[in-house]
Amino acid sequence: MITTSVIELDRTALANNLRFIKKYIHKRAKISSVVKGNAYGHGITEFVQLAESEGIDHFSVFSADEAEVVFKCKKPDTSIMIMGWLDNGQIEWAICNDIEFYIFDLNFVYETIKISKKVGKPAKVHIEVETGMNRTGFKKKSLVKLYKLINNNPECFDIKGFCTHYAGAESIANYVRIQKQRISFEKLYKETISKGIVPELKHTACSAAAMNYPGTCMDMVRIGIMQYGFWPSPETFIQYAQRKSQKTDPLKRVLRWKSKIMTIKEVKEGEFISYGTNYLAQEDKKIAIVPVGYSDGYSRVLSNQGKVIINETFADVIGLVNMNMMIVDITLTPNVKRGDEVVMIGKQGSLEISVNSFSAMSSTMNYELLVRLPESIERKIVN
Repeated sequence: MITTSVIELDRTALANNLRFIKKYIHKRAKISSVVKGNAYGHGITEFVQLAESEGIDHFSVFSADEAEVVFKCKKPDTSIMIMGWLDNGQIEWAICNDIEFYIFDLNFVYETIKISKKVGKPAKVHIEVETGMNRTGFKKKSLVKLYKLINNNPECFDIKGFCTHYAGAESIANYVRIQKQRISFEKLYKETISKGIVPELKHTACSAAAMNYPGTCMDMVRIGIMQYGFWPSPETFIQYAQRKSQKTDPLKRVLRWKSKIMTIKEVKEGEFISYGTNYLAQEDKKIAIVPVGYSDGYSRVLSNQGKVIINETFADVIGLVNMNMMIVDITLTPNVKRGDEVVMIGKQGSLEISVNSFSAMSSTMNYELLVRLPESIERKIVN
């Protein structure tokens, strides 16, 4: 089925980004590709296949339903790690299919032990510890009980990792807090080892931590936003550029979002365009209707301020963005016809609408804008 817009994933761009990341982190650090949030809007199924073709064999997701999508499309030897939600009823599926998952709650651990014994197979777990973010993770007091449970039921656990998450590694304002977390993590790790529990991997770094605090890379890094070609924050890029005396961005955007012109019409001076009286034509206008609206992830906030690219020319979004359509001003755009390509995010010729500029116009983060792109939009791999 042909959808009203298409998201293209650039193979060459991903290969570039992974090369850059691998050069930046130390050689012994394994990359776990984070594909939660529908691979940050890029599409789990398509992105996993693309990343595997570039040598990635470990993927991180938030929940069991995301893990199932990866499981259905991955290669046999590729690993999956659930970093968040796993319902009690999904534990058996995870254990039986060698899905790795975080443990950070004692009641959940009790259930894991019960199901592990039922199926006669150990659970592949990562012990998440609380080091200062105050989200998920075992505090020191709970770890004492966890050690006993693991040591009393060794057949139930394959300890794949020991991990934590930093509270804002993308900003220097959090420097002191991050350093305290690092110290706390190392203390908890040493205590865990002293109890005879030896995790296979230590991992704490996300994209921001890997760039701003290279010492956090350890045995594995959980790379999300950077593999897609985006910096965790402008500050992270600035710090990198200053260290390397490099002004150009080494990352390339993997995603390009495009549609087509649905129809073209003329509007007379003095007439209103779209719903209500939000936009009044101050002169005769030529407009194009594009079959993309806020139900497709193009925010209504972009009414009268968004831009698209048509025939290598910027065109303004005018009037209110509708649920399934938007209207753009093509009065000064040359040679426009029905079916011409319309770029909402990405390049066309020498022009580009970046996710950064797109998100700035709609007052959203890169992350938020990307994950709001509906799963129903067709994704396809190019190059």
